[in-house]
Amino acid sequence: QVQLVESGGGLVQVGGSLRLSCAASGRTFSSYAMAWFRQAPGKEREPVAAIRRSGVLTDYADSVKGRFTISRDNAKNTVYLQMNSLKPEDTAVYYCAASLATNPVMARSGYDYWGQGTQVTVSS
Repeated sequence: QVQLVESGGGLVQVGGSLRLSCAASGRTFSSYAMAWFRQAPGKEREPVAAIRRSGVLTDYADSVKGRFTISRDNAKNTVYLQMNSLKPEDTAVYYCAASLATNPVMARSGYDYWGQGTQVTVSS
């Protein structure tokens, strides 16, 4: 198994940038596909971005495509989410998730392990 801890959230103005980090424990980080999800108050948790074990293949929700970038550093057991051109609708708790599947479905059921979340607030 793996434990995940997110960091880097905070308050940012519209158009600003943040970089979220997700630190994974253990020695099996490279065995997991990783993803970022987010959940706004009163809404369902939704996928944001996903990355394969190799870090080569990535996928993004249409709402963040061109603005967010997911990456991973397997040597550091860390996955990142670079968020640019932030909008108020990006405000949510952001969660890091891990899956042992090669290409998990981009849904909550596709992932096995979750971090505690970090708050991102975009003010206008």
